[in-house]
Amino acid sequence: MSATVAIMRERFDPSRHGALLALAVILLFNLLVTPNFLQAQTLFVNISQVATIAIVAMGMTLVIATGGIDLSVGAIMALSGALAPLIFLSDFAAANPTLGLTASIVVPVFVALCCGIFNGVLVSFLNVQPIVATLIFFISGRGLAQVLTNGNLQTFTNPSFSYLGTGRVLGLPFQGWLVLLIALILYWVVTRSIFGRQLLAVGGNERAARLSGIPVHRVKIGAYVICAGLSGLAGLIVVAINSASDAARIGNLMELDAIAAAVVGGTLLQGGRAPIFGAILGAVIIQLVKYTLLANGIADEVALIAKAGIIIAAVYLQQARKE
Repeated sequence: MSATVAIMRERFDPSRHGALLALAVILLFNLLVTPNFLQAQTLFVNISQVATIAIVAMGMTLVIATGGIDLSVGAIMALSGALAPLIFLSDFAAANPTLGLTASIVVPVFVALCCGIFNGVLVSFLNVQPIVATLIFFISGRGLAQVLTNGNLQTFTNPSFSYLGTGRVLGLPFQGWLVLLIALILYWVVTRSIFGRQLLAVGGNERAARLSGIPVHRVKIGAYVICAGLSGLAGLIVVAINSASDAARIGNLMELDAIAAAVVGGTLLQGGRAPIFGAILGAVIIQLVKYTLLANGIADEVALIAKAGIIIAAVYLQQARKE
């Protein structure tokens, strides 16, 4: 009997499979309790909401894998989301619709990448603690976005741009396919590319990585740049879904959701591990927790407490796994 129990415990280790168990419990609860959970519209709404969390969480996973953290992702989303309408609603875009639409996507993402360079340089070359370095843009980035928009809500009607958030491919939201594409690319980067191996080496033991000749500075900057670029893209998706840009609200508390999703998905806070698909699983759990509470009449504030509890549980399971 004891041997059978030992085998069963080995096959199902809570520290390894806790996220899957949590997802199964949440799905079962919704199937039994939450009205209309299986309706197509519910599926579309959840995919749309989870897509932005998943995209940012995958970038956050890379940063945490280096032993860092990025608190600026929400502010970068706000800045990117503020820039896009300013561009395609300008006189330039009116005179050159195709070029204006292209610029409204390319320019915000480029600016987001520059923000990532700023964060990465502070962390790698100036040796500023990641939480302090990214806190700088966490504070100033959203303020800059509000300055650009004069603090006004920007509404628009642009079907081509809105396709980012409302388009359908094979009956599923476009951004869901975008998440899958990004995940496949990043999975290849982490598991097959030189950069991916260097990334994990830096997070596993930075001093040993430096002594072995790995360009630690460039690897760290690369992680922050990718995270910022994905945050910029997520900001565009949020604006496209709502056909409006509100610099005060876009990406608000996204840093919490992204960190929670990454940790729940198995990313070690001390670095050295970057489970890309785990980040997506974590994002699904975070979104379903929020949806479940709201669908059953529980205040949104409770969702914040629940997310904090999820992070604590995930960190505890990580520690249990180390022991």
